[in-house]
Amino acid sequence: MSSPTPEFVRAPVDGPCVAVFTTRRGGSSHGPYAALNLGGTVEDAPADVAANRQAVCAALGVDPESVVVGRQVHGAHVRHVGSGEVPSPFLDASHVWRDGDGLVSSLPGVGVGVFAADCLSVLLWRRDLPKVAAVHAGWRGLVAGILEGAVTQLGPAARLGAAIGPGIGPCCYPVSVEIRDRFVARFGEQVLAGDAVDLVGAARAALVGAGLAASAVWSLETCTSCDGDRWFSFRRDGAPTGRQLGLIWPISSSVWTGP
Repeated sequence: MSSPTPEFVRAPVDGPCVAVFTTRRGGSSHGPYAALNLGGTVEDAPADVAANRQAVCAALGVDPESVVVGRQVHGAHVRHVGSGEVPSPFLDASHVWRDGDGLVSSLPGVGVGVFAADCLSVLLWRRDLPKVAAVHAGWRGLVAGILEGAVTQLGPAARLGAAIGPGIGPCCYPVSVEIRDRFVARFGEQVLAGDAVDLVGAARAALVGAGLAASAVWSLETCTSCDGDRWFSFRRDGAPTGRQLGLIWPISSSVWTGP
């Protein structure tokens, strides 16, 4: 019996890289983690997580030993991936990674990824050379300036593109007055929708404010909480639930010959 084929969304890029966002469809996990859970910090069976990660890499034509992720702590630290971090133990669901809600790679073929289940996965790239970043951007990271930090690490901003992946929409994300006030102070009232916050709007404002052209920022128009068939959502389901992956890797030219 053949394994289910993982589903992913390929972001439009205009540089020497490939950027994708996985959905929850097409994996081996069961119950609340069904089916393509890729997160190793949840209570899913490690063998199923490993099988899902292997299936994603196989579908994309990516070597799993060249995929680096970080231990996400809802911070604003962006770090460069060093050559000593590959080969990576990506298929080991229990591996404890170095901290990093933002990762930058300029190593040939070495991809960086972030996990999310309502927070945003934001993927960035240079148009002129193979250098990329993956950022886990929840409300804390957005307010703390993690996207601006990633732009600084990649820069100059005029040479960058960005793709904002699936996240919870303002339709389903009411927050406290305190959090709303912090977003208004950081991004202006345009990121509010009643008693809710628009995370994509805030991410777009952060990227444009850091110097990216508005036309260089693409976003996947969806809500993880609304669409339970396609996305995991912690706000909707609580724990336990799975995680999607945003993954980007540099290639030697602007033409990708993979599947």
